Amino acid sequence: MDTLSRLERTVAERRTADPSQSYVASLHAKGLPQIARKLGEEGVEAAVATLSGSRDELVGEAADILFHLVVALQARDIPLAAVLAELDRREGRSGIEEKASRSA
Repeated sequence: MDTLSRLERTVAERRTADPSQSYVASLHAKGLPQIARKLGEEGVEAAVATLSGSRDELVGEAADILFHLVVALQARDIPLAAVLAELDRREGRSGIEEKASRSA
């Protein structure tokens, strides 16, 4: 089992835990707006680290984004496999071509 699969399983297990004992459970207890806010914050922090942070800072922020993205996906009942399938579907196409196909 790869790292993201283990993370997805761990987040699923902790989703219904006691919110005072689990960060994942506390996010879920606060609802989608809080989950979305945290995902957005991590995105901004990663962008800042991309511009002015060290390599280690960017690695840490990238890990935070992946973690919070998995939490958000599970909150919407979307398996990580659906995202990976979408990436597979896009493979081999230029980003410009793929983006143009979404606006058509």
